[in-house]
Amino acid sequence: MPKDLNSTGRWLMKRLAQGLAPELQDRKDLLAVLREAGERGLVDGDALTMLEGVLEVGDLQVRDIMVPRAQMVFVRRDEPAARILPVVVESGHSRFPVMDEDRDDIVGILLAKDLLRLTTASARERFDIREYMRPAVFVPESKRLNVLLKEFRRNRNHMAIVVDEYGGVSGLCTIEDVIEQIVGEIDDEFDVEDDQNIRRDAEAQFTVRGVTRIAEFNEYFGARLSEAEGVDTVAGLLMKELGRLPRRGESASIGGFEFRVLRADRRRIDALRVVAPRDVLPPDERAAGA
Repeated sequence: MPKDLNSTGRWLMKRLAQGLAPELQDRKDLLAVLREAGERGLVDGDALTMLEGVLEVGDLQVRDIMVPRAQMVFVRRDEPAARILPVVVESGHSRFPVMDEDRDDIVGILLAKDLLRLTTASARERFDIREYMRPAVFVPESKRLNVLLKEFRRNRNHMAIVVDEYGGVSGLCTIEDVIEQIVGEIDDEFDVEDDQNIRRDAEAQFTVRGVTRIAEFNEYFGARLSEAEGVDTVAGLLMKELGRLPRRGESASIGGFEFRVLRADRRRIDALRVVAPRDVLPPDERAAGA
């Protein structure tokens, strides 16, 4: 089996050149052959997407997919457990950079699962973050994704802090971010079923797909969010409010609702966490109380 993504591309190119397309000259020709195979049904759509991702990932750099510094969720080294735990729960992330004086001073990585030991009040009082921190891995913005993936696998790391040419922190990148460039989005607990745009998770807390139409949102919550010109989805409403495409973790308050981006890529918002006002009820509860 190929050992890394570069060797995968070379191996695949060799096999295709030998058996399928002797006239191949470069990657563009290879992609054309792969897409033709997809059109003929020799390669299914998911496999074709992954093959294209394998070939593309060697051309991408960490800066192309990283979570920007402004959207990173940090914890501070000098904070007590009582301040850190709400950040961990609210964000839903599994790993957190630990900073000291400022965001350019990352001293380690905190794993959410390690905090499961803090189940008692006495354990929280004795909490010393230095006993929980893992070493932070730093990589330059210019590192190729195929190289980073190889390092993630070799060193068993899942997160890297991205630094610029001056040593300042510019963002972070996870192994999931890299793998998604190959296989596409990886579903997690924040994803909503295709036939369900709004899912209730807890009292006043919901997961909403970005493509949910504002009219459907208003009907579900009995709300009055306005449909601006050219905007008819919840994702579009949030982008209009912020004036740009937000990244994961960003939030805004609209019409009394708190919207936080759970999943997004460079093109769209996929899922949002919505906290509704306490006096807003979903339709099943409104019907029960009628």
